[in-house]
Amino acid sequence: MGGAAHHELLKLIDQMLSDGLETQTEPFPETDKEFGRILDELRALDRADLKGKLVISGFVNHPYGPDQQRCQECMYYLVHRKWCDLPELAVPVEPDWWCRLWRI
Repeated sequence: MGGAAHHELLKLIDQMLSDGLETQTEPFPETDKEFGRILDELRALDRADLKGKLVISGFVNHPYGPDQQRCQECMYYLVHRKWCDLPELAVPVEPDWWCRLWRI
């Protein structure tokens, strides 16, 4: 995804989250099995279902939890692209956002 399209999608996601989209931040997957179940839910979606991806993965547009975790510290975050590289998500994200698929 190139420049303008990437930027527009990032703005759309930001607007959805700012407008109060209710997402599933809990339960946080503590095991690989629980993590895999969330990935299975995401794989069952149409790849174009942006809202579904955001809801299931639990996206919020701010740091989350007692440790204030952020996308920026997640192993799937590509800093120079502002991109979540988890194949089931593959969406642009801001560094201070978070989702329950966060991993280090």
